[in-house]
Amino acid sequence: MLWVKAFHIIFVVSWFAGLFYLPRLFVNHAMATEPAEIARLKLMEGKLYRFVTPIAWLALGFGMWLWLGYGFSGGWLHAKLALVLVLIGYHYYCGRLVKQFAAGKNTRSHLFYRWFNEIPVLVLVAVVILVTVKPF
Repeated sequence: MLWVKAFHIIFVVSWFAGLFYLPRLFVNHAMATEPAEIARLKLMEGKLYRFVTPIAWLALGFGMWLWLGYGFSGGWLHAKLALVLVLIGYHYYCGRLVKQFAAGKNTRSHLFYRWFNEIPVLVLVAVVILVTVKPF
């Protein structure tokens, strides 16, 4: 089961890396004015989203495997799973934003994306505390 846990952690870290970087691309895209820069950012956003989505599925799959192996116990795990659902929603909302940027239909400023970029940081902090400390 330690191998499963190791791969779960590896894929979770990789997923978060993608979710930290993708909204940062949105910040740059919302500020971009040059056509070549906009085209490059569209390409980067699309490639990153397509790359990080299977990683997310692997993180979730190994997490489910751990859940089945160790069982479902403790309020901390309920809270963690609720945050995982938030993260899944965030991930797919990023996918919608990638499509909007690709279609040239962004309506938000770079300031929105700067704040939006902080959501996965807050989720990560909460999940690490829940998993490590198990406060309830």
